[in-house]
Amino acid sequence: MPLTGTGDVNTYALFAELFAKIAARAGVIVPTGIATDATTAPFFADLVQKQRLSALIDFENRDAIFPGVHRSYKFSLLALTKQTKAARFSFFLTSAAQIADADRRFALSPAEIAAINPNTRTAPVFRSKADAELTKQIYARVPVLIDDSKDKDGNPWGVQVYTRIWHMAEDAEWFRTALQLAGAGFVRDGRDWVSPNPGERYVPLYEAKMIHHYNHRWATYEGGAAEDKARDSTDAERADPAFEAEPRYWVPEAEVASRLTAKGWTRGWLMGWRDITNATNERTVIAGAIPRSGVGHTSPLFFLSAEPPKWAAFLAVMSSIALDYVARQKIGGTHLTYGYLNQFPWPSPSAFTETDLAFIVPRVLELTYTSHSMKPFAEDLCYSGNAPFPWNEDRRVTLRAELDAKIAKLYGLTRDQLRYILDPADIYGPAYPSETFRVLQKNERAKYNGDYRTARLVLEAWDRMDRGELK
Repeated sequence: MPLTGTGDVNTYALFAELFAKIAARAGVIVPTGIATDATTAPFFADLVQKQRLSALIDFENRDAIFPGVHRSYKFSLLALTKQTKAARFSFFLTSAAQIADADRRFALSPAEIAAINPNTRTAPVFRSKADAELTKQIYARVPVLIDDSKDKDGNPWGVQVYTRIWHMAEDAEWFRTALQLAGAGFVRDGRDWVSPNPGERYVPLYEAKMIHHYNHRWATYEGGAAEDKARDSTDAERADPAFEAEPRYWVPEAEVASRLTAKGWTRGWLMGWRDITNATNERTVIAGAIPRSGVGHTSPLFFLSAEPPKWAAFLAVMSSIALDYVARQKIGGTHLTYGYLNQFPWPSPSAFTETDLAFIVPRVLELTYTSHSMKPFAEDLCYSGNAPFPWNEDRRVTLRAELDAKIAKLYGLTRDQLRYILDPADIYGPAYPSETFRVLQKNERAKYNGDYRTARLVLEAWDRMDRGELK
């Protein structure tokens, strides 16, 4: 089969393409990957383009529709026809009776699928009609980060992604633990280890689990051995501007410089995101700025053809509730790959006015410059102060809420749409078949005596902005 018979072939895809070829109308039961996986994307895109897709109804086997199949397995009813203007979709169903639920059913035309996933033409996965409608509206207003069909014009940020500058398995020969370095006569110099031999220095190797939103000191290792486990840093540690997260490994500074120079990078800081994630986690997209260092492949790095203030705006978008909401509609596995990232909706650099940057940049600066190691980032944002900003948790959550409200406005959201993103039940009631930030809400209500703090602070920031009190 020309569309499904290449690469890592799965027989279900071959049979699906065969049915499409020999029958004007067909209905088959196949894994949901027929519509969402990269390997079947050419076949699904062909069905969409030729308007042959009538319906895709996705089920989770949680209630043992098929008793002999694992309860987490996902399968779909794939219906093909001669020609149709729009295909009907439902996802995350657990029983056949839910097919008739209008809140779970939505339609997408070929043009709408192309707008949401222009590079792969795979099916976006929505829990509800409201999710589909809101996401379609966002994509109608905001372009994707990278549109492959438009060459350079399709990448206005000039994004370059590097996923393997340091590979945690293939580059292991370069790695040294604290115990190894101490045993070789190296001594500590701040974050680094320095040899008695002039010029020989080892710098930290950051891993994805060490970073979080606006926090390069989220987690730290202890003990100095490779088998040690990371723990979350404490508030007391984060409040100390001299504290730096301890890595598991260090790598030669000269080799770090060589690899970054080969990518054209000379600044004293980096930005990356966590590859391992899930659409049902407290947050899905986690990115941050870190000091110049080695970075393992579990935290891919991105470089932009933009000046540092626009980098700050880019990071604010990437860390926002609005972007995270869309990401949760699209990520089907446990990896936030480049293929997902480049099809997220992203305000273009020209969408940020000087007024927008005057709002965003100081807040990103204050949230990020919390230890001495991030001074190069502060300097590139033209910050004239010397000391890092104090770590004040109450102020930090307020600043993040203000950024979330600002970015939501840049996405063209209304207040009610933002309310829906934060909690669908706030708009449609608890029975509505969607969840956006359920785990975040659950954790915050348990921690803050029933207060869903993020929702309250973001909506308060929105209202203050509307009243002209927040600039």
